[in-house]
Amino acid sequence: MKVSQEKARLRKEMLKKLSNQKEEERKKKSRVIKSRLLNSVLFKKAKVVMFYVTFDGEVDTSEMIKEAGKAGKIVAVPVCDNKRNTLRPVLMGLNERLKNGLYCVKEPARPREIPEELIDLVVVPGLAFDERGMRLGRGMGFYDRFLKGLPPKACKIGLAFSFQLHKSIPHLKSLDVPVDRVIFA
Repeated sequence: MKVSQEKARLRKEMLKKLSNQKEEERKKKSRVIKSRLLNSVLFKKAKVVMFYVTFDGEVDTSEMIKEAGKAGKIVAVPVCDNKRNTLRPVLMGLNERLKNGLYCVKEPARPREIPEELIDLVVVPGLAFDERGMRLGRGMGFYDRFLKGLPPKACKIGLAFSFQLHKSIPHLKSLDVPVDRVIFA
């Protein structure tokens, strides 16, 4: 089976598992993941942290974003840049008003861009991750293109529920960018 077919099959399986997970269970596991992330040395050392805005059953980052802001971190979130086919990091204030962006993913209503080279830590979504940090995204490649352009000092952490962890994720070395660590519950 081709890599693209394997990815499509696994993507479908993971989307189904995410949608079938009870909301109470998702929130409970998200709190555990939040605690693990916020207590990690990587998070504590970071000054600028880029989170994703939760979408479609993913690990909930809303409380993580609030806690990071309260802890004095500069918080950024992604905005899809359809022209460049990548993500742009924009500032996320504590009381930021959000609107639907591309693909109905929430983003700041008044985006203020932040240079990528300032980012110390990127919290990365994924439908699945493996032991080597390879991730399966939603298939558009936005995150992989963005992650490739980050400075080497930027740490990439994936967040996942335990059912999203797999022994091996199909990938293409030329396109897919691994994360440095996965935090899960």
